[in-house]
Amino acid sequence: MDLDPGVVFSIAAEFLREDLGRGDITTQAIVRGGARARGRFLAKQDLILCGLEIAEAVFASLDGSIQVESHSYDGDAITSGTEFARIEGPAAVLLSGERTALNLLQHLSGIATITRRFADAISDTAARVVDTRKTAPGLRMLEKYAVTVGGGFNHRFGLDDGVIIKDNHIAIAGGVRRAVEITRRSVSHLMKIEVEVSRESQVLEAIEAGADVIMLDNMSLADMTKSVTLISEKAPATIIEASGGVTLETIRAIAECGVNMISVGALTHSAPAVDISLKIASL
Repeated sequence: MDLDPGVVFSIAAEFLREDLGRGDITTQAIVRGGARARGRFLAKQDLILCGLEIAEAVFASLDGSIQVESHSYDGDAITSGTEFARIEGPAAVLLSGERTALNLLQHLSGIATITRRFADAISDTAARVVDTRKTAPGLRMLEKYAVTVGGGFNHRFGLDDGVIIKDNHIAIAGGVRRAVEITRRSVSHLMKIEVEVSRESQVLEAIEAGADVIMLDNMSLADMTKSVTLISEKAPATIIEASGGVTLETIRAIAECGVNMISVGALTHSAPAVDISLKIASL
């Protein structure tokens, strides 16, 4: 997944405005004239780097003359204590943009870091780690980008780019089969239909209705294995997804059940920010 530079700049400027408000009164009081400074980005823990371009855009939205020298790139594994980039420019710009840039860099690197752990845990299986729509409002594009940087894959970006029939849709429609059939009549024949199921009877309904993707939600490993066997025998072309409470401790066993995808909400809704500092000094 690539980020559009123009979109990145707009997002960075918007987030900076939230912090800057009517102006950085502390920096305005301390920094005089055209004083210049240099900053050093330091990793204070082992991490997967993500978001340096976005952090740079925060500073660039204040002053286009900012210069960033990067020693590493998104997706690189950075060890604790490593300086991975330097930034140089007006001291006021570095001070005013510091917090917003670090917030984004720490958050996105946190997502990339935890995603890498999940991806590594099943790297020798046929399953993929995918994200969900459980993202922070306004940050979905960036968070999903961070997932790909960490080695995961994107599920749908929004309600308008894919069909997933969930439990509440099924309740309104009156059953799995009816929900799939109604949807099939309403969407393009080119659109895949995914349906969420939680028990064997629903698996059978989904197969009989011709669902393209079947999501096994919150199933025990025994039930999941049985469902995978059932789907593979009756509808071998069907894509199988596992979902629900997936952790680093359980993902390996889930992958070994034979599913194609494992969706993990924790990649975005529970990833802890990593510890990164920006040390600034006068030139």
